[in-house]
Amino acid sequence: MSYIKPLLVLVAAVAFAAAPFFTPEFGGFDPNLYPVPQENPPAQPAGYAFAIWGLIYVWLIAHGAFGLFARAKDPVWDAGRLPLIASLAIGVFWLQVAMVSPIWATVMIWAMLGLALVALMRTPIKDRWILLPPIALYAGWLTAASSVSIALVGAGFGLAFGEVIWALIALGIALILGGGIQSRLARGPEYGAAIVWALIAVVMANKGGSTLVMTAAGVGTALIAALAFRAFWHERAAP
Repeated sequence: MSYIKPLLVLVAAVAFAAAPFFTPEFGGFDPNLYPVPQENPPAQPAGYAFAIWGLIYVWLIAHGAFGLFARAKDPVWDAGRLPLIASLAIGVFWLQVAMVSPIWATVMIWAMLGLALVALMRTPIKDRWILLPPIALYAGWLTAASSVSIALVGAGFGLAFGEVIWALIALGIALILGGGIQSRLARGPEYGAAIVWALIAVVMANKGGSTLVMTAAGVGTALIAALAFRAFWHERAAP
């Protein structure tokens, strides 16, 4: 077992975290990139929620550094490295694409999510605060963000429904996918915590707006929080 994969995890994590510095003008999807401009869409979390990226970046870099210098030849660590590398590598270019093409950005973020979930499923409980949690948090936020991207494309391109229905569809996707993954995973409560963070921000974003979306997001928050709490206790009971 070589040092190439652990080195690539660290390099990819650093490059991923550095990407925003090369696209400082990005502040979310340009509403005018859509035929139906998406000004404050109900599916999108309140702006403060995106601060979670700071924690994700730092934790992934710490994960990569520890994996390289302390666990480079550990097969447990190695199991999820390739899909994580691929997911982060796509993410390096995501912001640049998102500035010009919401459709391709949506394709890319779903690819990032799929690869992150593969890495997550391959990652067991070990080195408790540095192996599983950053991957779980990353995959959880991508689950929420990927779902939102569907709503923005659907409503933005005027496909069948309006913004509220597309927001409910996005919430449904996030809850079904997120709930299913957290239940099957039975560990990594950080995955559910990231989704809960996003859902609470959707509730906040819809105060004074869509009561239906706000209520659905609130119910979803309780459901995912319960699953994350169960995963937390499952981890505590693990030998």
